[in-house]
Amino acid sequence: MPKDLRAKQQQMRARIAAGAARIMAEDGVDDFALAKRKAARQLGAEDARALPNNEEVESELRAYQAIYQGEEQRVRIRFLRTRALAAMRVLAAFRPYLAGPVLKGTAGRYSDVDLQLFTDDCKAVEFFLLSRNMPYQVSEQRHFAGDRERAVSVLRLEWEGVTFNVAVHAGNDERGALKTSICGRPIERASTEALAQLLAADD
Repeated sequence: MPKDLRAKQQQMRARIAAGAARIMAEDGVDDFALAKRKAARQLGAEDARALPNNEEVESELRAYQAIYQGEEQRVRIRFLRTRALAAMRVLAAFRPYLAGPVLKGTAGRYSDVDLQLFTDDCKAVEFFLLSRNMPYQVSEQRHFAGDRERAVSVLRLEWEGVTFNVAVHAGNDERGALKTSICGRPIERASTEALAQLLAADD
């Protein structure tokens, strides 16, 4: 590839990463692929090779939030982590973990809280919620535990004014790394104890 063309691709890649980060921060978009596609369209990018990876966008997102949403971001993350900790303590019997943008500290203005539960009885989680008059919607996602693909039920519900996406995994999967794709990076997660320590450190 000619040097000048490669340089143009790199410049466009950086511009798309910055644009996607702004979309995620301002519009509350949590889907990296969607944010990149929207940014690419806005910039008139036609070359799919110019699309940045998620790590590049996340780096730009952190920078954008630090510059333009500093105090707002700190307040938002603490609020969402506090709500997550309260929910995890209620759901302690199902071995909960916090994951996603709230854990990473990149949650946008309209972000949900992502929890992972580990149990061999998914219906027990649903009965638990129903017994507390907490309505939910069920969807399904595909995750990988090692090289094994899993169908994971995700319960979407409102909890003290915050939307939660609660992924219910098999009990044995707690011991291994979970990924959204077979080649993807392991999903970061924090136990109830780890989240409590994180909040205490913020104090």
